[in-house]
Formats: sequence, C-alpha cells, structure tokens
Amino acid sequence: MTAQPTTYDLAGIGIGPFNLSLAALADGVEGLTTCFLDAKPAFSWHPGLLLEGTTLQVPFLADLVTMADPTSPWSYLNYLRHHDRMFPFFFSERFHIPRREYDHYCRWVAQNLPSCRFDAEVTALAWDEAAGTFVLTHRAADGTTGRLHARQVVLGTGTTPTVPAPLRPHLGSGRVLHSADYRSHRAALAALGDVTVVGAGQSGAEVALDLIRHQDGDGAGGPHVRWLARTPAFAPMEYSKIGLEHFTPDYIDYFRALPDATRSRLVREQWQLYKGVSETTLGEIHDELYERTIGGGRPRAGLHPGVEVTGAEPEGDGYRLTCRHQQQDTEWTVRTDAVVAATGYAARRPALLDPLLGLLDLDAQGRYQIDGDYRVALDPRVGARLYVQNAETHTHGVGAPDLTLGAWRAATILNAVTGRIAVPVPRTAAWTTFGAPGAEAAAPAPAPAAGGTAGTDTGTGPDTGTGQPSATAGTRR
Repeated sequence: MTAQPTTYDLAGIGIGPFNLSLAALADGVEGLTTCFLDAKPAFSWHPGLLLEGTTLQVPFLADLVTMADPTSPWSYLNYLRHHDRMFPFFFSERFHIPRREYDHYCRWVAQNLPSCRFDAEVTALAWDEAAGTFVLTHRAADGTTGRLHARQVVLGTGTTPTVPAPLRPHLGSGRVLHSADYRSHRAALAALGDVTVVGAGQSGAEVALDLIRHQDGDGAGGPHVRWLARTPAFAPMEYSKIGLEHFTPDYIDYFRALPDATRSRLVREQWQLYKGVSETTLGEIHDELYERTIGGGRPRAGLHPGVEVTGAEPEGDGYRLTCRHQQQDTEWTVRTDAVVAATGYAARRPALLDPLLGLLDLDAQGRYQIDGDYRVALDPRVGARLYVQNAETHTHGVGAPDLTLGAWRAATILNAVTGRIAVPVPRTAAWTTFGAPGAEAAAPAPAPAAGGTAGTDTGTGPDTGTGQPSATAGTRR
C-alpha cells in the first residue's frame, strides 16, 4: 500500500548527528515544516565502537546545538538535567564525555523530536517538475512504501566503511571485519590466539587497546595483538589551541578559495588534524604494555608503523598476510587468526540519487559541487534546493566530518533554507590569518543554485538515511 504524498518545506535523508543537529535547530522555527527519515528502527551512532571507557575527542559543547544556539532545549546540558545527572556530571569534571553517553543523548533528542521518523528507508529521490518539489520514496521494514514531497532536501547519508583491497574478498567470514562491527565480534576475537589490527587512527588504537586488555595479567591468555599502520608513526592528533582553529568558519572560507589541486594536497597532508590518535589513548596503550614487562615479561603485542598490507590469503582457520614496509621497501608474511580493519570511512553518492543523476552538476571527478551554504549544484531546470552534510571535505576541508562544526553547519543550512537569520552564527572565530596578511582571498564563485541562478552565500555561513545505518564519522569523534 502506498501512502498519499505530503509536502514539507524541508526533508532530511538520514538521521546521524549532523542531520539530527539540523532537526533540533529547526524545531520551533516558525512557519517551517520539516521531516527527517532514516532506515534504522531507532537512532544509533557507531554502535560497533561504543566501548566502555571511550570518550568523544571533542568537548561536550560540540553537542547537537550549543555551538550555534546554547539556549536550545536540545543541548547536552539540558539532557543531563532531564536525566538527573547534572550534579554527577559537575563532580566528574569531564570536558570530554563518554561516547556511550553521547549516543544516549542523541537518542533522547531523536526520540523526542516529532520531525524524526525511523524505519523509513529512502529508496529514491526524484524531481517532480510539475509540482516544483523533490519526491522522496521511502520503505518500511515490513515492505510498506510511501512518498512525500519537499521543497528543499538535505542529504545526511553519512559515510561508509572502507577496507583495503586485499582484505575485501574475505569480509563476511567473521575473521575479517571493519572496526565498525568490532563490538559484536569482540568476545570471539578476544578468544583467539592472534589478532591483527590495521589502521593508525583512533578506532585502530581503541581496538588494539581493548584486545590487549583482554590478555590475562600473566600474559598467557588473550590474543597476541599486532597493530599495523601505513602512517610513518602512531601519531597523536593535533590538539593545540591554535591548531584547532582549522575547525572554524575562518578556515573553511580560506580553504574554499584555494585551487582544487591545492585543496586535495592539503587534505592528504593534514591527516594528523583528523586521523591521529588521542594522546590519552596512546598513553593507555603504553601503560598496558609497561605493566606486562614487569619482572622481565614481554608484551604479547607488536606495533608496526609504516606498514601496508599488500596481500591476504586464507590459511587454516585464519589468514596469511603479506606486508610491505614502505621506508625499507621490504616484504614479509605473517599468519593471524583474524583481522580488524580500522581503516576509516568515505563519502559515497548513495543509490537513492540515481533518479537525479542527469540533474546533478558534478565536478570532473564525479563529486558534488558545493557552495558556501552547503548547497549542491543542480541543473538549472531544478527549481528546488539540495544540500549535503559530511560530503564536502574536497570543497570545505578537514572540518567536514568533525562534530565541532556540526551545529554551525546545520545553522548555516537552516538560514539558507529559510532565507533569513533563523539562528545567528559567527563568521570570525580564529586568531589565525590563514591567507596572505592584508589581502583576503576571494571565495570561489558559488555553485549554480536551483533554478539556474548563481548560488549566493547568505552571509549566515559560507545522517543515515538512504536510510542505511548512519556512519557519521566525525573522524574526531
């Protein structure tokens, strides 16, 4: 049975933290009708990595709303108040909150916002020229389908796990998995004799640390843990006060004005801004290994930076990995019982956009062209607007997946959607002058807006819903 379509001013596809932020800031905006859809039965955020003792890599002020509207009823502090946790939180003196509590906070917001609809997988987004709206076709788990119309749409379909090519054929075996699925395989992995973790970021560090902690105190039980990474070092994330100014509107404006080739090079070079490991986590790994050397013991773990996995073949119940040390240009093989690929996430164009492919104005590499208001360039025949969250690293820089800028970006989109300052946002937030002093670089021409006119920044500021599971990888989570 197909439900009758309904028209909204704004529809969101995906309910990860970024679209949830937009839903929270839009709540109560006078005259604005909104609907946000997600395939999952309820909100969940990186469930495979919600391990005890893990914390966000950003302060609690980077919640869904506070950096744009600290008076919002959907703030983390108001969540604490509603759950009678204000005094315990105060006494804990936490600036970086437990990751499990951040997930619970987001679920509280999603459950209480009437605009959020779960069990609604968006299967197609099309343009209805006669109605002048987008059409979203959605499907529930029981097969029931429906349609709704929206004058403007925001894609928050998140990112998807990436796995090195040699390991991909072995996914699904239960012995080769992405870190996104670690928690559900945790007990089985801890019972093996040898586990290899691939990837030098925060997820890799947390998985390695968790597996080491499963070893018995005398070092006899639990798996031998091998941690491999292509990066030349297991390096801490850049967390200096000035360094963090790369996660400001100022840097976004600077980055957007650079040539595309320069932007691509910078994203690769700035890996420590968003792919490094918390200094605390690195310290905890060192402490665990130190404990295991007391009395002359040797830790059942190996840390190997500068190493790439170039091959993987089944051997017995496990795998034989071919590894290459990049600096020494040497190869060797190692047998392991299981592999956890903590190798990150990537933004991909979801299949639900297939009906719009002929109307998307993509760049030479097939990527979205995105203006300062996070609007995607479309064919001039489309009279509505399409926005995107966490798919703009190539145009806006390393802050795209970062929770710090989530509320600011959502407010920027909301102001563009409403055509007014619904939520004031700052334009200047950094002490650093990123460009040449005294000569501000002009921002690039905005991408063509719906209707064929050049998109113009409003001055207010420059998820999952394919309905697939959200994978909003704030790399600094």
